[in-house]
Amino acid sequence: QVQLVESGGGLVQAGGSLRLSCAASGSIFSSSVMNWYRQAPGKQRDLVAGITSGGNTNYADSVKGRFTIFRDNAKSTVYLQMNSLKPEDTAVYYCNLRWTVLNIWGQGTPVTVSA
Repeated sequence: QVQLVESGGGLVQAGGSLRLSCAASGSIFSSSVMNWYRQAPGKQRDLVAGITSGGNTNYADSVKGRFTIFRDNAKSTVYLQMNSLKPEDTAVYYCNLRWTVLNIWGQGTPVTVSA
């Protein structure tokens, strides 16, 4: 059974940086599409960034140029490097794994950006 465990969230001032990590159990990580989503209070969960098994990436327009998603298949871990953080980046960030019909979510890690 695949499980995802996120870490790295916290409180940061505007303009600062954080790196989120998501470690996956199981043997399908390297074949999976990995995504980071976020959900702000009272809002829907939105895709922030994704990376395919081949390393192709995509980003929400709101984070392009500031956030970078990358993966380490040897560690079964996906990362989200967040720079130049803004108060509007405040949300719970969720890791997501997709492989064939599997659609697995982590428990979320909160990120708060103060003005």
